[in-house]
Amino acid sequence: MFKSLGKTIAAIVLAGATLVALAEDGVTDSTILIGQTIGVTGTVAGPVKEMLEGANAYFTSVNANGGVNGRKIKLITLDDKFDPALAASNAAKLIKNEHVFALFQSRGTPHTQAIMPVLEANHVPLIAPSTGASVFHNPVNPLIFNVRAKYQTEIGKAVEYFIFAGVKSIGLLHVDDTFGQDGLAGFNSAMKAHSLPSAVIISFARDNPDYKTTAANVIKAKPAALIIVSSSKNTIDVIKEIRAQGSKLQIMTLSNNSSESFIRELGSARSGIILGQITPPPDLVSTRLGQEFEAAAKKTHATASYAAMEGFVSAKVLVEGLRRAGSNLTRDRFLHALESIRHEDLGGLMITYTAQNHTGSEFVEFTMIGKDGRYVR
Repeated sequence: MFKSLGKTIAAIVLAGATLVALAEDGVTDSTILIGQTIGVTGTVAGPVKEMLEGANAYFTSVNANGGVNGRKIKLITLDDKFDPALAASNAAKLIKNEHVFALFQSRGTPHTQAIMPVLEANHVPLIAPSTGASVFHNPVNPLIFNVRAKYQTEIGKAVEYFIFAGVKSIGLLHVDDTFGQDGLAGFNSAMKAHSLPSAVIISFARDNPDYKTTAANVIKAKPAALIIVSSSKNTIDVIKEIRAQGSKLQIMTLSNNSSESFIRELGSARSGIILGQITPPPDLVSTRLGQEFEAAAKKTHATASYAAMEGFVSAKVLVEGLRRAGSNLTRDRFLHALESIRHEDLGGLMITYTAQNHTGSEFVEFTMIGKDGRYVR
């Protein structure tokens, strides 16, 4: 009898040890720890604040209803000040020191590129990087699940938009980094597809740019329309300088700049600026997504903006993957669960993943900013 009891106790101890050994970083019986490195301060602080409000509004709603499979989500956010080197350092801290289960919604193309080696070295997934650069889509990275449409898709549709409006003299102004190079590739491809020459292509420095010279060179080329590929503050300042030098050319910029802070800081230069959008409107309450966002945003006092909606949608995708992974949560189960998402309607936005495609959404539309700062659709 004692021999049998000893075997039973040994089996229980062994089973317990096995469970501990198999326990995934960041997962307990009651919580799932998610990490984030993003520019809370720096040149993208405005839209980042709104994105975080949207994401946290959804996480708060989920946690208030019992969490995901009985576990509540805890998000740890570190400020990388929109510095790629600091983003990589933060990612390492989150994974090695905080032992997070996954990373969520980085911001910026070179910044997300900087954390990729950290992800791969530790087999940690990243969900919903806030960048539409093609490098995160092709070739498919098994650890990165995009939610927003590609920048090149936005640019291609922008060129089509201008052509449809009768504008064929189109120029490009892009920041001189990997984000800008991705935009340049998309612009060249779109213009070639329509057999149109570029009116002008100008790059400018991301750090300490010369706005006066850049604006003067744009105006000298006399494009009828200009697509700007750059981040929030730099885009604001160069638009203001173009207007200050007397040009009224049509300007379009990408969805990464779509936020209430962007419109507010543009001031009187905002009128007529076209913005790409990668989610349905945050105030479109005729959709289930709009209704959910409105209800969650009211409870947490989140800004009702496109940037906040991006955060909200990204959080929904993360939670859907966690839900599908089940109660025995591991990173491998989570990755397979995300790849099982097919034509998932989030209430007005469709998400699809496969092992060969981690793009998520192709949703793109355009809005124009009116004189009063409100969107004209």
